[in-house]
Amino acid sequence: MNRTSPHRSLARRAAIAASVAGGIAATALLATASASAASATHHHRPAAEKPTIVLVHGAFADSSSWNGVIKNLQREGYPVIAPANPLRGLHEDAAYLRSLLDSIPGPVVLVGHSYGGSVLSEAADGADNVKALVYIASFQPDVGESTSALAAKFPGGQLGEALHSVTVPQPDGDTATDLYIQQDKFRAVFAADVSRNTATLMAATQRPITSAALDDTATKTAWKTIPSWSLITTQDLAIPADSMRFMSKRANSRTTEIDASHAVTVSHPRAVSKLIDAAARDTTG
Repeated sequence: MNRTSPHRSLARRAAIAASVAGGIAATALLATASASAASATHHHRPAAEKPTIVLVHGAFADSSSWNGVIKNLQREGYPVIAPANPLRGLHEDAAYLRSLLDSIPGPVVLVGHSYGGSVLSEAADGADNVKALVYIASFQPDVGESTSALAAKFPGGQLGEALHSVTVPQPDGDTATDLYIQQDKFRAVFAADVSRNTATLMAATQRPITSAALDDTATKTAWKTIPSWSLITTQDLAIPADSMRFMSKRANSRTTEIDASHAVTVSHPRAVSKLIDAAARDTTG
């Protein structure tokens, strides 16, 4: 009769115990890994569900004026688009923007700076995917009002006397008038709280707007049906603060004031992105 020695029996028991323990550890490790993967998936899922932020620049600027704001929004997981605003005519510019809005799946938070606010007010009317409007040192015209008239509604603006006009040909053979800010006056009237070097670059790369675009009258007012937010720049020499207050109050916008120049998207990108984030959270969760 074969007998197993006590030492061999103890060794076998130890091996079995080690095997069981290893299996338990492996199972626990697998469960931990699965939980971590699920947690990671849960953590990243809201970013995909966040609304697309569309940033519309105004006259005498381009999409790069949003660069600081874009960095902050992308850091928070927002998809961002900052299209080139044609600046050729209110209704043409609005039609261009509307075509972009219609191409975006899911909710949109639409943001405009300066004349960009006039464009988005026209473009977003009836756009079901636009959940919030954010006006940054901007215009909120009512039907029949023009950007130029609103800029002159209250005293304090100094932009008009700093403009330089250039006659440009039109495709139909007619002519139009392009407006630029004189480069040596750009910083004082447009970007007083921006560094001199940056303001000099902005002046050189500014995009002109036609006088017709500023004089075109609004035919639609998206702010009457879509919740809106407004950032009022109290040191603004392009749009008097009282004009912005008048428009924001009329639109029942949630209003914040900041001690900044008209170029607030460049000088205070954090404050701008925080307001956009607040609008997005309030309207899209």
